[in-house]
This record gives sequence, C-alpha cells and structure tokens, in this order.
Amino acid sequence: MIPNASVQRVQDALAAVGGGHSVVALQQPARTAAEAARAVGCRVEQIAKSLVFRGAQSQRAVLVVASGANRVDELKVAGLLAEPIARADADFVRAKTGYAIGGVPPIAHTEPLTILIDEDLMQWPEIWAAAGHPNTVFKLTPDDLVRMTGGRVAPVRTGGGR
Repeated sequence: MIPNASVQRVQDALAAVGGGHSVVALQQPARTAAEAARAVGCRVEQIAKSLVFRGAQSQRAVLVVASGANRVDELKVAGLLAEPIARADADFVRAKTGYAIGGVPPIAHTEPLTILIDEDLMQWPEIWAAAGHPNTVFKLTPDDLVRMTGGRVAPVRTGGGR
C-alpha cells in the first residue's frame, strides 16, 4: 500500500460504506484508463474515470464518472445540469475534491459534488476506480458506485448514446 493521506481517506470511506472493498496499489502509475485497465487486467470500458468540470455560473464542481473508453459530451452534461460547464483546472480539482488529477476517486471528497455516472458503466459486473493516487485503484460494482456516490446515471458519452 502507498502510505498517503489521500489513499487512506479513500480506504476509510470504503470501510465506512461496507462491502469489503479495498484499495489496491499498482506497480506502475495508472494515469489513463488504458494504463489502469492493463494494470488490473480488465477492459478499458470497465475503468470508471473521474472527470471534474466547473459549472459556468454556479462555480460548483461536477464529477462525471465515465467509462474509460468514452469521451464525455460536455453539451450533454450541460443539458443534464441546466448549466454550461467547463473543464476544471488542477487547482480547482484539488480544492473541491481533495485529490490531484489522475487519482480522483468517485468518493471521499472534501466537499459535496454533483455527480453524474456514465450509463455505459452499468453493463459490467465489476468496474475499477481511482483511489486517491495515480498508483491506486479499487474494484466495485456499478450498483456500488451509485450507492456510494448518490450519483445520477445518465447518458454522457459523445455519439448516439442509449
């Protein structure tokens, strides 16, 4: 395990929600969905990547947990939120989530976030998410993700969607 306060915060949050989830330390960084998928031996579609956006008017942090294979359609997300969005910079991400880009988990943030979950993640029996550091992940089910985050499942990928 990587001795890191951010990773410990995720492990503590996982323990608090129950279900036996635990943080896994990887031998190499997994800053991209493809790197994470190779490291854990799953399909890139099973990686739950966390992307943080900023509400244009409200300045609220919006976390989109997307399938690793998908590009997020910012216009779709803006429509779901009834507010234009923009990509958040590294300082905004750290201030709102408590984590650096590349290790943002879907849980245990420093403040409440608006969370949208890519509907494409719901088809997999198990998925993997970042755990507070680019070298850490944890395994969960899509239903666990919804339960842990309180996020709304929605079509967020570019293209046709379902």
